[in-house]
Amino acid sequence: MAAGRPARVRPVPDDPARRAGRAAAAPGPGRLSRATGRGPDVRHLLRRGGRGRRRVRGRGGDAAAAPARPPGDRLRRRPARRDRAALPPNPTTVEAVCRLDNRLGEVFAEAAAVGVALAGGDVDLVVSPGQTVFHWVEAGRARGTLQLGSAARVAARVGVPVLSDLRSADVVAGGQGAPLVPAFDALLLADPDATAPRAALNLGGIANLTVVAPGVPPVGYDIGPANALLDAAAHRFLDAPCDAGGARAAAGRVHPALLASLLAEPYYAAPPPKSTGKELFHAGYLADRLAALDGPVAVDDVFATLTELTARTVAAACDRHRVVEVVAAGGGVRNPTLLHRLAALGDGRWRLRTTDELGVPAQAREAYAFALLGWLSWHGLPGAVPSVTGARRAAVLGAWTPAGPPSAGVATGAPRRLRVVDGRSGASSGPDCGLRDGR
Repeated sequence: MAAGRPARVRPVPDDPARRAGRAAAAPGPGRLSRATGRGPDVRHLLRRGGRGRRRVRGRGGDAAAAPARPPGDRLRRRPARRDRAALPPNPTTVEAVCRLDNRLGEVFAEAAAVGVALAGGDVDLVVSPGQTVFHWVEAGRARGTLQLGSAARVAARVGVPVLSDLRSADVVAGGQGAPLVPAFDALLLADPDATAPRAALNLGGIANLTVVAPGVPPVGYDIGPANALLDAAAHRFLDAPCDAGGARAAAGRVHPALLASLLAEPYYAAPPPKSTGKELFHAGYLADRLAALDGPVAVDDVFATLTELTARTVAAACDRHRVVEVVAAGGGVRNPTLLHRLAALGDGRWRLRTTDELGVPAQAREAYAFALLGWLSWHGLPGAVPSVTGARRAAVLGAWTPAGPPSAGVATGAPRRLRVVDGRSGASSGPDCGLRDGR
């Protein structure tokens, strides 16, 4: 869409009977909040109506994104080393996974509570997609996916229903379960006057692309690593979370042999739909390719080469779809070395800019997207895009964790006995454990 033009969302028509049936679990059609998982950033809420908010219009109602900043801007809590040791490709135990699930749940609950406070306490639900720790793919087909971050802990803290586990429904429908953000991208880039393909690019741990072209369904898939290998190198060589500002990459030179080894990865040649993650592109993956070289590589050259890898694979994907514009978001847009290289590779073929120019902060695109997915699930509408994930059908995403009783309802006593009744004869099939008016 053109900058400033509202994206179009069509919610379920307002049906009093439907509304009454769901009023307790879903007291309203908007006011969504999403707490993200990476150090969690809770600045961005999706809410209904109001002045000064970015609106998403639809028949029967409208939703709007309202940026806000808590004191200190972000919540930060670094995971303990024992928690990081539980992540792929390291071997782990069920005990370690259980502990990590609950620790992450506490972090996400803290972030969600800040989001609820920013909304003045007037929040109907929280979307907490969790932290993906494993994406099970065999022979190019997703078999399962696992996100951690106890939704029960989030719901207990915020006191409203929580939507989590958003990827599994698409996997069960035969899809990749990722990427899910293209549902948001397709609305953001929708423009009835467009004559050529445009793309939304996310530069997170993994780079993924959504292509929106006139007259055809959107296409989206994971390209390969964006920050995943760069961050792995930063932990190994710099004892830091990242190459801040791409400074070390800017100081280095591309190492031809290392780049050739990295580009030989079979994943890049696989056709979409496809998805990947840090179960493939991790620290050990980089270590193996460095060890296979004839000699050591200067640290700055490692960063320069990894940056070139991301730029080359992204540019190749953009050229493959003949896009004329690429709208970027994610942590990678904070890396000027990467952005400058992308712009150079696309010069004369496609224009590179960020989602900020469309009214969506580049660091919050995913938060906005998952808030939209929560809004869709709230209304029983599909959130996954089959042309992106390869699913047989469009799935309504997520699992709900209630925060308490669905409504005040009619007061009743707690049951104390149970009677199992034969459905054909009405006779009891066992001892009388009858439930009569709660007595």
